[in-house]
Amino acid sequence: MTIDVNEKIKAVRVRLDKFPIFQQAEEKSGVPKEYLGTGAAIIVLVFLVFGVGVSSLSRLIGFAYPAFKSFQAIETKIKGDIVQWQVYWIIFSLFQLLEVFKVTLVYWIPFYFAFKLAFLLWLMLPQTKGATFMYDSFLKDFLKKPSKIDVAMADAKKKGSAVASSDPSNAAFAETTESDKDK
Repeated sequence: MTIDVNEKIKAVRVRLDKFPIFQQAEEKSGVPKEYLGTGAAIIVLVFLVFGVGVSSLSRLIGFAYPAFKSFQAIETKIKGDIVQWQVYWIIFSLFQLLEVFKVTLVYWIPFYFAFKLAFLLWLMLPQTKGATFMYDSFLKDFLKKPSKIDVAMADAKKKGSAVASSDPSNAAFAETTESDKDK
């Protein structure tokens, strides 16, 4: 099985014909666009592997395209798209929080930002719809169950309303004030 390099180069050229910037760069530099595209891809890959600016790159890619697609999802009001981008933003925010609080730990993990970028791309790309997969597979069932926090908040709200009404005949108020007297 031999790989015809010239055929692969022609295929890259055909794909790059869709992007006018490569045509303009080819005209100005005299370098074929397939070489410019391959060179750009190699430079980005080297930056990702060696970590030069990769944290900024992962933040930029992780924000720009999803922000645009989120706006489109809001405008079209397609439920599947809205879920996709809401889940994406939840996961993206978790990464941002992790990096803020554990910045020294994150830098000790080899290729963290490269893996983060790959994961974010998997989450956001329309071909993979990873965020929707994460929601359907893990988050939906977890979030539908009332959590201990929700139960505690509902209980606190009920008791807070009883105390705020200051009605001594209210059983919850009497129970609260009796327990306060014991202290």
